[in-house]
Formats: sequence, C-alpha cells, structure tokens
Amino acid sequence: MTGVASLILPGAAFEARLREVLRSRVEFIELIGEDLVMAGGKRARPTVTYLAAQALGADAAHPHWPGVTDLAACVELLHSASLLHDDLIDDADTRRGQQAAFRRFGNVVSVMSGDFMLSRLLMLLAGLPGSAPLVRAFGETASLVCEGEVLQFQVAAYADYSLGNYLDVIHGKTAALVELAASSPALLLGAPGEEHAALATFGREYGLAFQMRDDLLDLAGDEDTLGKPVGGDLREGKATLPVLLLLDSPQQKEVRDVLARRAAAEGDVARVRDLALATGAVDATREEIGRRVALAVDALGALPPSEARDALATLARHEIDRAS
Repeated sequence: MTGVASLILPGAAFEARLREVLRSRVEFIELIGEDLVMAGGKRARPTVTYLAAQALGADAAHPHWPGVTDLAACVELLHSASLLHDDLIDDADTRRGQQAAFRRFGNVVSVMSGDFMLSRLLMLLAGLPGSAPLVRAFGETASLVCEGEVLQFQVAAYADYSLGNYLDVIHGKTAALVELAASSPALLLGAPGEEHAALATFGREYGLAFQMRDDLLDLAGDEDTLGKPVGGDLREGKATLPVLLLLDSPQQKEVRDVLARRAAAEGDVARVRDLALATGAVDATREEIGRRVALAVDALGALPPSEARDALATLARHEIDRAS
C-alpha cells in the first residue's frame, strides 16, 4: 500500500504478538503456529482492523492501542483456523506456498490446531475492554463462516442456485470476517453507534466485492496472472454471479448441465467463459462489483476525514480492477 507511511499497519509488533499467542508446549501445534507467522501473507484483515482503529482516532499513544493489536491477532486467528479446516475439506495440497498442514501432520493435528487458535482468540478477547460485545461479535461471525461453507455445499448438492443463496454464501465465506475486522475496533474503542454501523457496512460491502472479484477471476481471469487454473468453482458445482446470470438467460439449460456434471467434459469451462463474455454476464458482474465498492466507500463518509479513512477507501477501490 502506497501513501500511508504515517499509518500503523501490521508489522513486527503484530507478528511478535501472534507468535506469543500461538506458543504451545506441544511441538506440532507450535510448528503449525510458526508456519502461520512465517508464511505471513497479505494480513489483509488485520490491516483493515488497524486502519479502522486509526480512522476512529486511535494511535500508538491511545491507552487501548495494545488492544488493537490483540484484536487484529484475533481476526487473523479466526481466519487462519477456518483455513486449516477448509484445506482439509477441500483436499488442498498447499497453503501460501507451503504444504497444507493436514498433509504434513494429519487430519487430527490440523483440526485440533485450528481449534487451539479459536481457544486462544477467546482468551485474548476476554482480556480486552468491552469483552462481552466483542466475544458476541466474534461468535456470531464464526457461526456465519460455518454456515456459509456448509450452505455452499448444500446449494451445489441440491442445485438450488439463486442470488440470495449466493450472497449468503459469500457473506459467510468472506464478507462477515471483513465486516468484523472493520467494525470490532468500534466496540473496543467505545465509538458512537453510527461509526460502528458505518464500518460494518464498509467491511460487508468491501468483503462482498472482494469475493465477487475472486469468483469472476476464477471464471474469466488470466491463468498466468493468477498462477492457477481457472474454472475451479464450476468443477465443484458452484454457481457464482456470472454463472447465475447465465442461468437466467437462454443458455440456462446448457450451463445447468455443465454444473451438474461438474464441468467434467472437455471444453466446459471455456464454453461457459465464452458465454459469460458474449452475453454480458462478465460486464454485469463487474458493474455489481463497482456498485458494492461504491457502497463501501460511501459508508466511510460517516467517519471524520483522515489518512486512515482514505486508505480504507483505497483498499475497496482496488477490487474494481484487481487482476489476481
């Protein structure tokens, strides 16, 4: 991120705190925790938490600033625990360039290490100011994440494709956690209700735009830029937004057949991609991403002008043309 030199973002202090929280006397849990710290990643959700706290006026001198770091660690732990479980469910080989934990240590170790992360985040939350509403918010988000993942499989199993189901899935899979990352600092800092609501709306709409962009790239992205094959959602029987638009077109029978056979026939992915481009489904999806980004940015208008607020808006606007 450029132009944010004066802002505090997840850095050495965050990584050190994460390592401290994940410390265990059990070697395998320590190793999985160390993999999480060393793999790093974009730390996108903790970044949102840090920026939201600063948009509310907090800085390193604020008495609750150590709590902001703990809150960002809790967000990352919830995300990482869900990834440990997801990798096993999806039978993934790698995560962030490393061998998936369940491949390295086995299913039981991977699942229990994810549960260990959840227990540690609860311990962190219990020590924060405003712990009761924070625990409730994290619990509600964890429930939404679980429901979103299961609903995704249920929709594919029943071929129960609809825009409502799709939005519920991507809210649970992605947007709910971004919403939590953005809004939980307001609970920690005791911000006014309208500022909490504004950050919740920002996080939700930004998260939806992010997942819609990911889904569009999975169908119509460039494989060399993405570094992976496209069409993964079709092969799992998942109807993302451009495919849902095709299901409401004269090509619905053909597209539904592709979903039913999990894009198993040669040329299935390319055919659906071509249809999405030719019928305008890709363009319509891009327009919806832009609309969600606009809603996210507009919500920030309830916060006072600041460099942190501008940085949050920049994160959301990036989804309009993100290519990987």
